[in-house]
Amino acid sequence: MTPYEEIRVPVAGGGLAALRWPAPDPGAPVVMALHGITANALSWGTVARHLAGRVTLIAPDLRGRAASAGLPGPYGIAAHADDAAALAEALGLDRVTLAGHSMGAFVAALAAVRHRERFGELVLVDGGFGFPAPTHLSADELVRAVIGPAMDRLSMTFADRDAYREFWRAHPAFGGDAWSPEVDAYIQRDLTGEEPSMRSGCRLEAVRTDGVGLFQGEVLSAVRELPRPAVLLWAQRGLMDEEQGLYDESRLAAAGLPGTIVEAVRVQDVNHYTVLTGDKGAAEVAGALLRASLPR
Repeated sequence: MTPYEEIRVPVAGGGLAALRWPAPDPGAPVVMALHGITANALSWGTVARHLAGRVTLIAPDLRGRAASAGLPGPYGIAAHADDAAALAEALGLDRVTLAGHSMGAFVAALAAVRHRERFGELVLVDGGFGFPAPTHLSADELVRAVIGPAMDRLSMTFADRDAYREFWRAHPAFGGDAWSPEVDAYIQRDLTGEEPSMRSGCRLEAVRTDGVGLFQGEVLSAVRELPRPAVLLWAQRGLMDEEQGLYDESRLAAAGLPGTIVEAVRVQDVNHYTVLTGDKGAAEVAGALLRASLPR
């Protein structure tokens, strides 16, 4: 695994935890990377390895997750966007390249709109384009429609770290050679408590609020109001490794991709998770980050 540093910066309500993979060159560009709705900063570990020190990568644990679980509400996509701007300000970063995976892509797009001078180009990974909420669903039904079985995990307990590891290794998205030391470290960062009643560190209230927030008008419109160019890397396969991914050409057209300044690129032979955590997907993400952040 690529070595990283743990840092904490002040935001509204307390301290936001983040990981920093420093480049050997102190003058190297900086990329900030935002994780998904029930994930944590170490979901970017494989990407960090593929970046190979060519940029400094900074990834926060978003409010209500992992080492930032103690941060209080209010939660929501706008709160995360403002936390990302506060992190950039605390570290003295301007026009930093911003990336986001899944929910983090929506946060990144909104942050770029709300804090136009703080962030530069965007790399969106299997997220950022959404659809209006179905009016017949309750808030919990809406969140379950977004993340499905991940909601169940938040209320489960596990006897020890091995049990949590085996739970994840049985997930369809992590079959075959998708498991790695980076994936193991990522899922273990989520676990909290004592044996034999360990559990996910994600705060359920945060996940509920954020899930509903993905359907708010300000969030849905952000990707069409970006001040600078962006690229969307979308996974061919879905959350459970099903053939239909979150996006395809027709879904992106329906979500309003035409006419935006977003270039959409399909990443083949990956699913919603392995587009970030697998070697093939992470290499593509790292390449996009380098193109967005290094001088041309």
